[in-house]
Amino acid sequence: MKHKNLILIGTSHIARQSINEVAKTIEEEDPDIVALELDKGRLVGLISDKKRGPRLQDIRRIGLKGYLFSLIGGYIEAKLGKYVGVKPGEEMVTAFRLAQKNKKRVALIDQEIQITLKRFSKAFTWKEKWHLVVDIFKGIFSKKHRIKFDLTKVPDKKMIKKMIDQVKERYPSLYKVLVEERNEVMAKNLHHLMGKFEGEKIVAVVGAGHEKEMIDIIKKLEKQDL
Repeated sequence: MKHKNLILIGTSHIARQSINEVAKTIEEEDPDIVALELDKGRLVGLISDKKRGPRLQDIRRIGLKGYLFSLIGGYIEAKLGKYVGVKPGEEMVTAFRLAQKNKKRVALIDQEIQITLKRFSKAFTWKEKWHLVVDIFKGIFSKKHRIKFDLTKVPDKKMIKKMIDQVKERYPSLYKVLVEERNEVMAKNLHHLMGKFEGEKIVAVVGAGHEKEMIDIIKKLEKQDL
């Protein structure tokens, strides 16, 4: 998705297709800046040989619910990544390595993960906890509404919208914290970059489903600048 000097790539963090698309886009577009849906801590975690999972002392900083979400989410993503033969976040590492190789600026545009998880701990409601328990035992979707897709590829826009709509309906607090609030942060950071480095080309790598709302927010910010 393009807007002025910005190119947004929507990726799946465990899809080989995303790694190839990121590499191809950066090589062909030759951007001045490569922006990543990461904070400093997550980038270090992805490129470091020494992996550190969530620790018990993290509970004090991010809350119990945020800690458990990080623990379970990381475990599931690692299992799915192993299943398809791709390390979670490898497309971000690829973008970072190519930016380094080609001597391009790297911008980390996401909210700090500790802030996100702390917000998650405070926002997750009892109703959503009950939904989570039910979904774990019965499956996230009923057979009638189950969504099937190839883990090795990025889901198409129609499928992404369907999944997002179901998350919004069943887990509104989770959606607000993990999607809406982060879209605002990332869009504002990209808008700042576009203003500071006016005319320079930016390729931003973000999770699939973030792109349209981020572009809409950037357009609103540009109108406010007039």
